[in-house]
Amino acid sequence: AVELVESGGGLVQAGGSLRLSCAASGFNFDETAMMWVRQAPGKELEWVATINSYGDSRTYADSVRSRFTVSRDNAKKMVYLQLNSLKIEDTAMYYCAKLFMNTRKLRAIEARGQGTQVTVSS
Repeated sequence: AVELVESGGGLVQAGGSLRLSCAASGFNFDETAMMWVRQAPGKELEWVATINSYGDSRTYADSVRSRFTVSRDNAKKMVYLQLNSLKIEDTAMYYCAKLFMNTRKLRAIEARGQGTQVTVSS
């Protein structure tokens, strides 16, 4: 069965950094595009970043471009999200997601993990 397990979230001051990790299993990871999404309380799910199966194509939401970096290690079946220059508005539950195609569209999500909470304080 597909399993995605996120970790690395926490409480950080504005301007700080975090590195989120996602461990994947149960599917051909090195053939699968992956996505990070987030959801703040009372708000809809928001696309953050997508990385293709090879790791050489990355796209970002305007709100995080130049601050966040998505990467992957196919040998370890891991995908990462480096969060720098964090803002209070980045506070959300962050999820990694398995896609059926390389896209920024949320409808391509086939599965996602339980999430890891990122809280940014002033």
